[in-house]
Amino acid sequence: MSVRRLLALPVALPVLAAVLTGCGIRATEVPTDFGPAPSRVACSASSPDISTQSSRGLPVQVFLLCGASLVAVDRTVSVEDGTADSRRRVEVAQELLNQLAAAPSSGEQEAGYTTTVRDGITVSGPRPGDPDDTLRLSFPPDALTDSALAQIVCTFSDSAAAEGDGSVILGGPDKAPLRSYECTDDVRAAPNTEKAPSSEVTGG
Repeated sequence: MSVRRLLALPVALPVLAAVLTGCGIRATEVPTDFGPAPSRVACSASSPDISTQSSRGLPVQVFLLCGASLVAVDRTVSVEDGTADSRRRVEVAQELLNQLAAAPSSGEQEAGYTTTVRDGITVSGPRPGDPDDTLRLSFPPDALTDSALAQIVCTFSDSAAAEGDGSVILGGPDKAPLRSYECTDDVRAAPNTEKAPSSEVTGG
């Protein structure tokens, strides 16, 4: 290439850019089409779908599965005013169970939320001889999957259904010993493999 042609190149490039711009074509050095942006952030710690909340009721949180972890999402439950504390605990626990067993909303499913708590589980208060804070499930706790038990324990422990220290005394419909369960960081991080720690409860 001659010296004259080399000197002409710096002049030709701006002219070419101006021509392209005049034709409505924007000159770029790198491609800019990376596809559509994601519609939502998966496993957001806040409620993924505001439509799942009610404008009235007691604000609570339930733990759903998202990926391999438990994530708290906002809910509301209804409890009548003037309900005795003992009865209130049971009613709140039942409302929480119902929320856990319900299918996540379409928005929550899109964000990756699921639940393994089976539908139809009911909860009742203590039997004679049980500690006052006992909650008895209609399905044996030790027969639940690790993830379902983790969802229930962590949800109860973060609510009015728990004892003062956050532990939860659960029993089933049979005569199996009551156990006090805890929701730990390890359980929240890996509910499918980490069983909620528990200890047998003796005495009422």
